[in-house]
Amino acid sequence: MNDNIRENPSVSIVHKIERRWAILMSAIMLVVMLTVVFTGLHWAMMPPSRVETIRIASLETNSEFSESNLGSAASKDGSVIVRILAQQYSFTPQCILLPANTPITFRATSADAIHGMLVTGTNINSMIEPGYISTFKTVFPQPAEHLMPCHEYCGTGHQAMWARVKVIERATFFEMLKRKGPNGRLNCVN
Repeated sequence: MNDNIRENPSVSIVHKIERRWAILMSAIMLVVMLTVVFTGLHWAMMPPSRVETIRIASLETNSEFSESNLGSAASKDGSVIVRILAQQYSFTPQCILLPANTPITFRATSADAIHGMLVTGTNINSMIEPGYISTFKTVFPQPAEHLMPCHEYCGTGHQAMWARVKVIERATFFEMLKRKGPNGRLNCVN
């Protein structure tokens, strides 16, 4: 083989080119691996700054996620806040009533396991973890009914974990809320 390289200089050039490509690809792979390691370590030590935590043991006594405070409520600015508690194998409230064309803030937490919340036909898709409050905002453009299944496997009863989101006309929603009083909460039952 050595004689072939001496006789044909193009073989030597090919080997040099292959060696350069191998060095270049090795360098690229090293940079990618170092980037993955750096970001993994950096984010493991520095969680996102807007993470809200909550003590799971005090969920029942916590004023924000106590049973009487779950469901839809109006804010002073005219938007709506929905508080949801996920637990094996249900969402509380089981049916959420919301107004169309209104800014809505979802606040959810879990009492026991990692759950997922997916509102069909929308871009709402969030994980709900114990000890953390998941917060996200949306607007439903028109009245409709949506299913809200849990999309994270949470145990043997997971397939039965779902809720309904019922979007109604804005005026109807606020009229119903007005009848409930200043601290009223709405869901499909009341």
